[in-house]
Amino acid sequence: MMDLRSLVGLPAVLLLLGVGAVFAQTAAPKIVCETKNGTSCEECLKIVTCLWCQKTKMCITYPVKTILPPHALCPLNDARWGRCWVNFQSLIIAMAVVGGVIIIAFLVCLFCCCKCEHIGSTRFDAKMERRTNKMKGKQEERKAEMKMRHEEIRTKYGTT
Repeated sequence: MMDLRSLVGLPAVLLLLGVGAVFAQTAAPKIVCETKNGTSCEECLKIVTCLWCQKTKMCITYPVKTILPPHALCPLNDARWGRCWVNFQSLIIAMAVVGGVIIIAFLVCLFCCCKCEHIGSTRFDAKMERRTNKMKGKQEERKAEMKMRHEEIRTKYGTT
């Protein structure tokens, strides 16, 4: 059974190990990517954090702070990341087109759902109105029959 004093120090130890692992991960790829200079694109891109520049044939650590690699580092149409046959320019255009299609599809679905819901409620309202009118008609017929019956009884017994 664990002692309470050993549990208090456990979060501190885990925190120190986590911080150490983060620093080790951030420092290591920079050294590894630059060691792949002069090799092939496939060899460079085996490491996820590396970027291959087709123009200069250099393996560079991906600049995560700028999202896209700056033109001075490597032009977008020469930059490769993930796969050697896909350049950044094509990737950005493809992602923009797919994103636009998804947004348009969402808006069309939203429009259709709202429109269909409105049409459905209009149909339902019309059906309920017809039902109400039918019931009112039957009720008026019954009232008229009752009045006629009462008049017949009054005339028969002479109470009018």
